Amino acid sequence: MSAPISRNSPSPGLLSDEVTQFDGAEALLRAWGRGLTPDPWLTVSEWSDTHRWLSSRASAEPGRYRTERTPYMRAIMDALSPGDPTQRVVFMKAAQVGATEAGNNWIGFVIHHAPGPMLAVQPTVELAKRNSRQRIDPLIEESPALKERVRPARARDSGNTQLSKDFPGGVLVMTGANSAVGLRSMPARYVFLDEVDAYPASADEEGDPVGLAEARSLTFAHRRKVFLVSTPTIRGVSRIEREYEASDQRRFFVPCPHCGAMQWLRFERLRWEKGKPETAAYHCDACDEPIEEHDKPAMLAAGEWRATAEARDARTVGFHLSALYSPPGWKSWADIARDKETAAGSDEAERVFRNTVLGETWIETGDAPDWQRIAERREDWHAGTVPDKGLFLTAGADVQKDRIEVDVWAWGRGLESWLVDHVVIEGGPAHPECWDALTDLLGRSWRHAGGAELGLARLAIDTGYETAAVYGWARSVGFAQVAPVKGLEGFNRASPVSGPTFVDATAGGKRLRRGARLWTVATSTFKAETYRFLRLARPTPEELEAGAEFPPGTVHLPGWADTEWIRQLTAEQLVTVRNRRGFAKLEWQKIRERNEALDCRVYARAAAWIAGADRWPEATWADLEAQLGVPSGMDSPAGMIGRPDVSPQGKRRSDWLGRREGWF
Repeated sequence: MSAPISRNSPSPGLLSDEVTQFDGAEALLRAWGRGLTPDPWLTVSEWSDTHRWLSSRASAEPGRYRTERTPYMRAIMDALSPGDPTQRVVFMKAAQVGATEAGNNWIGFVIHHAPGPMLAVQPTVELAKRNSRQRIDPLIEESPALKERVRPARARDSGNTQLSKDFPGGVLVMTGANSAVGLRSMPARYVFLDEVDAYPASADEEGDPVGLAEARSLTFAHRRKVFLVSTPTIRGVSRIEREYEASDQRRFFVPCPHCGAMQWLRFERLRWEKGKPETAAYHCDACDEPIEEHDKPAMLAAGEWRATAEARDARTVGFHLSALYSPPGWKSWADIARDKETAAGSDEAERVFRNTVLGETWIETGDAPDWQRIAERREDWHAGTVPDKGLFLTAGADVQKDRIEVDVWAWGRGLESWLVDHVVIEGGPAHPECWDALTDLLGRSWRHAGGAELGLARLAIDTGYETAAVYGWARSVGFAQVAPVKGLEGFNRASPVSGPTFVDATAGGKRLRRGARLWTVATSTFKAETYRFLRLARPTPEELEAGAEFPPGTVHLPGWADTEWIRQLTAEQLVTVRNRRGFAKLEWQKIRERNEALDCRVYARAAAWIAGADRWPEATWADLEAQLGVPSGMDSPAGMIGRPDVSPQGKRRSDWLGRREGWF
């Protein structure tokens, strides 16, 4: 006789005779049956329509998520589903087309249906924390299927922190691309890389953040999924463009409501009467008939993604989408036409339009401006004096073997700037008297056209040569006025200046912890900006007499700036170079041997950024102008950027400015 067999479930006979003979047995059996029923096989888009709820904290359209609102996102989300063989999904897109919410849908799907370790990367750790508060927490709280799987943060040992969310079978870790530790913290089956073009060139100097993050997924082989999303930046340095061009380059084709021809939407086919953006209509590529905004929902619903190239890697698919596809109620064709008209005449505004509306890269003009034309534009004011619209001063110092060169710049509304002084301190970093002279410069003041005395708000000094000596001097004078800077090649959209970070400084052979505060500067960003500003068209004398204003960013040079200095200011050009793998990148290269004027300008511009000029509210510029006796420019176009503060009567402006803003 065989031994009795242990069963995990009741036998059929017992179910009918014994087990069901008590109150509640039927409900128990139903629950048991539900537990044995596998979850339905859903794609990411199907899961989103079934389980995702949008919070009023994180969405302008709260309520149940509907993929039909943005039909173009369906194929992108479904490529992230486990059943799709795609391993890498690249999405180069305009701003505000629903990409981030699609990424959050994927996070929710992973937590609920395909658990595993997941890494979500924002440009910086601070942005990762903000995204966690504003996006991920509402995602979990508003969707019941997720709320029951992620314990509340207040629960003991919940595993729910600001940058980490534990759930059965996996964990979501959020970090910044500027943190090498965060990027290499764990293996990850899923990797969500958001706004990759805003990532720094290197994570804590340990390498490309995208490469570091993707390396976390390699152990999962064919089961891994990587989602790269971004609005693009500059041609040749844009990560997302490089990844898209290596993919199959899919475009979203939609039918013409008149002739039915399938086409992807191009900005060139959007037409309107000049000065009347409300007349904007899209003209069919085949029949040239105007298509109105109200036709867009039906077009989007019938659209489909089509590959337009052959991918270098069959496991990678790429999607591109402009704001022309934005659903009704978001960004209309009239809004796009209005944005284009507003951007006309400004390189900076045109770049923003191309990046954020068209989802395309901007081609940076890297040719050096004609130094002779710049020399012809020199203006007359005395050396060492500040023109009336200059509102605060910064300086950039370049340390050479036998000297320190310093340029003092005045800044006004809209980052309009004037070269105020050029100082050469002979002797070099090996001579104490050289550093004494630089210290004396910190205490010097320059007379404003209105009669006030202005001191330096900030002096940025390069640490690339004789680093220890620069750190030692900066530590001795304090970091109230002085900002040691380190230049890094490459563009950085998130922030051209990062820091400060504490670095060791050598003093008499001793290593000092937290000895100096170092700022990192993306020099390419400020060099390109300087060249754009130098190329700005200027009003004629007659237009100035009639009350015209110089454009924001205009660079004014005095008559005493000699041709050698101007040549140094235009001593580099931006060229495209290719690495051994064939990837193109932009690189600044010298066309003249000496470039100290350009370097000093970049450092002085970084000092203005560190002082806060790019972030000050505009409303207080008028207060500054009033105290310096300058006619208010609040209504001028230049009045839209930044604000320094002003010193009360009888006090050096830099001292009072620092105390008021809490910089030291």
